[in-house]
Amino acid sequence: MSRHVAIVTDSTAYLPPQAMERHHITAVPLTVVLGDKALEEGTEISARSVAVALQKRKSVTTSRPSPEVFAAAYRAAAAGGATEIASLHLSAEFSGTYDAAVLAAKQAPVPVHVVDTGMVAMALGFCALAAAEVAERGGTLDEAVAAAEKRAEGTSAYFYVDTLDYLRRGGRIGAAQALLGSALAVKPLLQLSEGRIELLEKVRTASKAIARLEEIAVGEAGTSPVDIAVHHLAAAERAELLAERLRERVPGLVELHVSEVGAVIGAHTGPGLLGAVISPRY
Repeated sequence: MSRHVAIVTDSTAYLPPQAMERHHITAVPLTVVLGDKALEEGTEISARSVAVALQKRKSVTTSRPSPEVFAAAYRAAAAGGATEIASLHLSAEFSGTYDAAVLAAKQAPVPVHVVDTGMVAMALGFCALAAAEVAERGGTLDEAVAAAEKRAEGTSAYFYVDTLDYLRRGGRIGAAQALLGSALAVKPLLQLSEGRIELLEKVRTASKAIARLEEIAVGEAGTSPVDIAVHHLAAAERAELLAERLRERVPGLVELHVSEVGAVIGAHTGPGLLGAVISPRY
C-alpha cells in the first residue's frame, strides 16, 4: 500500500480555494498586524483592507505563524491518515515561516520534510500543486518534495509596483534599490531571484512598464506547456487586460489563474501591484 503524503503550505501561496480542496492542501495562515490588532490572513483580513490602510498611511506589519500553529496542522494531517508530510513555504528571505515550520516538524507525530521553496504567491502555489499531484499518484515523500523543488527551479516571477516605498519600509528591498526606483519618477519592474526581490528594470511610465511585463512573461513562457498566474492588488482591470493578452500570445498555456494577492504580500507591495508568475510543466 502506498504511503499517504499530506501537503502543507502557507497562506502566501494564494492557491484558489477549489484547488486546495480538490488536492487536499492545507495552508497555514500568516498574520497581518493592523494597528494593534493581529489578524489571520485569509480569514480575518482582506488584501483590500490592507490597501486602504496603506493609502491612509496606517501602520501595517506582518508576522510568521507560530510553531504551535504548524504543530496543530501536522497533528491534524496525521489524524487524517497522513504517514508523511511535505511542508512547502515562502522564501526564508521574506519571513520566518520556514523556521517556525522546522521547529514544529521536530515534534510532529509523523515525518515532515520542510522546504524553503524560495518562492511566494502562486510561484509557491504551483510548487504545492506539483507535490500534491505526485502524492495523489501514490508517490513517496521524497518524490513529492523533488517535484516541488523542480517546479520551483523552473518558475519565474516578475512584477510591477507603483512605488518601492512599501517594500523598502518592510525591509524586503534595499534602500539603495528603492532610491534608484524612485529617482526621476521611474517605474520599477522587479523579479524574484534566489528567494529575494531584485530590481530588474527601470521604465519611464506605468504603461510602458506593464507592456514590458507582458513581453517578459511571453518570452519566459515560450511554446512548451506552461501555467501562468497574474496577481494584482487593487488593480483588477490591469490584471484582466494582462491575462487577456497572455491568453492570446502564449501558445503552450495550460492554466491561467488571475487573483488578487492576499493581505501579507499586499502589505509589502502596496496598491497597484501587477505580477506574472510563469511556471513550466514537466
